[in-house]
Amino acid sequence: MKKWICLLLCLSGLATMQAQTLSLDSCRRMAIANNKSLLISKEKINSSASQKQVAHTQYLPHVTVSGIYTRNQYGTHIMSDDDKAELGTSLTSLSYLLSKMAGQTVDLSSLASKMSKATDFDTRNVFAGILNVTQPIYMGGKIDAYNKIAEYAEQLAMQMHEEKNQDIIVSTDEAYWQVVSLANKKKLAEGYLKLLQKMDSDTQKMIAQGVATKADGLSVAVKENQAEMALTKAEDGLDLCKMVLCQLCGIPINTNYSLEDENLESLQVLSGPETVDVQTAYANRPELKSLDIATKIYKQKINVTRADYLPTVVATGNYIVSNPNFKDGFEKKFAGMWNIGIMVKYPLWSWNEGQYKVNIAKSDARIAQYQLDDAREKVELQVNQSVFKVNEAGKTLTMANKNMEKAEENLRSATIGFNAGVIPASTTLEAHTAWLQARSERIDAQIDVKLTNLYLQKSLGTLTNNIK
Repeated sequence: MKKWICLLLCLSGLATMQAQTLSLDSCRRMAIANNKSLLISKEKINSSASQKQVAHTQYLPHVTVSGIYTRNQYGTHIMSDDDKAELGTSLTSLSYLLSKMAGQTVDLSSLASKMSKATDFDTRNVFAGILNVTQPIYMGGKIDAYNKIAEYAEQLAMQMHEEKNQDIIVSTDEAYWQVVSLANKKKLAEGYLKLLQKMDSDTQKMIAQGVATKADGLSVAVKENQAEMALTKAEDGLDLCKMVLCQLCGIPINTNYSLEDENLESLQVLSGPETVDVQTAYANRPELKSLDIATKIYKQKINVTRADYLPTVVATGNYIVSNPNFKDGFEKKFAGMWNIGIMVKYPLWSWNEGQYKVNIAKSDARIAQYQLDDAREKVELQVNQSVFKVNEAGKTLTMANKNMEKAEENLRSATIGFNAGVIPASTTLEAHTAWLQARSERIDAQIDVKLTNLYLQKSLGTLTNNIK
């Protein structure tokens, strides 16, 4: 049983050690899923959505509860000590008069004591609570403007996320095709080195037979050394580019993988359009959408600034409870009362400060509009340049294919002549070099067509339409 378990573990380990094959779409999706900038922009979208909800709550009544305890040094005395003494004197005089009139003694001293106590309240320990309800009625249009700004801010966060999304796709595609290019050039270098090694062996045999000279052997040996150096550079460059692609995709940089397009003899390329409608870019470019939204935000800021100098109306309602309470002559128990009211605030004079601030906000809005117009002009230029580069890349690929056909025919003829001993090694080496350069240029031309089409899609804002 243990042997079977060990065998299964070994097989699973070998499976994980095998290189996985990645497609362009899988690299894009991994990059989109793992990129930290995109994760940050997603959180900004969530934050702006919550901010929009916060702005909406300004339409609704707000309720607050407050509680307070106060310790006072003295209680509350309605009458002063002088007033109490005067009251006692007055009641004494009144007692004397009433006694003479009634013919019997009338004592009002106890009444003076009671009245004195009735005007003294123990308010040294005060407990109070307030329930407050506030409902905005008219705020000069500020609440409406804030809600529109919050809504635009959410849209702006989405467009910025989309812009980062497209940038990540472009960076991933560039790294992907760079790996494909270097992988193919590595194969070319390996094949070229094997060919030179065979040619070196054949040259040595020909030198031994007196058909070739030592100079021919040295020329082949020099080319062989150069091919080894080129292969080493291609291998190092390929490893570095694979690390870059790993970092973009969010996978360990030492991951062993290959790309689907590495093993293709010829990359499938599609010709780009000769002309495009720039209105497509106006409708889809996230940068233009962001600037358009920013212009709307600045226009709403004009309303916010103006609202600070318009009248505001707020309805309020309160329920106040206290001990001692005000309802029954500062009685030592909790009791409460309610009140409602309307508060109106109207700024009368501010030395024209409001108009100056409104002018500043209008200038900011006009600047945002000018920036949008300028961006539209640059986008139109960028789209036309992208179309030109796509067409140019297509023409370059056509010429590279023709050069490849000629280089292959030249190499075939030179190889036959060299093997027959009628063409020197130097001429054959030149044919090999020309073939290698033509093959490398064709790979670069094919990748250039793909990248120029990618840049055209980005300039039109349609890059992520099929990547969801």
